[in-house]
Amino acid sequence: MRVMQMNWLDLCFLHWPVAMQSLRPFIPAGLEVDTFDGFAWLALVPFTMTGVKPIGFPDVPGVSAFPEFNVRTYVRDKEKSGVWFFSLDAGQKMAVRVARAFFHLPYFDATFSRNWERGWCHYQVRRTHRGCPAVHFEGRYRPVGEVFHSQSGSLEEFLTERYWLFSADRLGRVFRARIFHERWPLQRGECEIDSHTMEAELGLRFTQPPPSILFAGMLKTSAQWLEPACL
Repeated sequence: MRVMQMNWLDLCFLHWPVAMQSLRPFIPAGLEVDTFDGFAWLALVPFTMTGVKPIGFPDVPGVSAFPEFNVRTYVRDKEKSGVWFFSLDAGQKMAVRVARAFFHLPYFDATFSRNWERGWCHYQVRRTHRGCPAVHFEGRYRPVGEVFHSQSGSLEEFLTERYWLFSADRLGRVFRARIFHERWPLQRGECEIDSHTMEAELGLRFTQPPPSILFAGMLKTSAQWLEPACL
């Protein structure tokens, strides 16, 4: 049963290829790291959430819309492939606590600055969660070119067309939840990064621009409750 709905706005996928072994220690043993052309892929993803609410309920001012930034890769259990989140920073404290409690996702409190200027989305985030390092991202991005849908078997499809998320609770039990949405309306993107440390907790440091930059203006989504992953 679908329980949550939300919209994802002005999203930018910044993807780097990394050695699968560098991510393996941070992912539960029962999940496989998904690869494309022999590489795992790590993404930094700035965007904005709107319309975040239980299905059938109205928007709540100050609660249903907020900026978010996540660090993710791709995994699979014995049946499904999907997304594994290393961190999700959000500018709404209640959303952070609900996602931690009910979806076992590693959400963190953060402060954000976001605005569009001369065709660029200027985006800054700094983690403020108690007891956590103040990792950050500062930069800007924009779409270029026409909207397209990824082709079957392409890198773009591998990186974006994911319809399950995986998470684990404090006891190490692994869960998954189905995410419903249409195919991503993608555009090529450009990005200028001033400073970033969001990947530092994984022992990684990206010094080169991301080889894959994709933008999406809006996508409507909904999600089911968690269920045990098939390990």
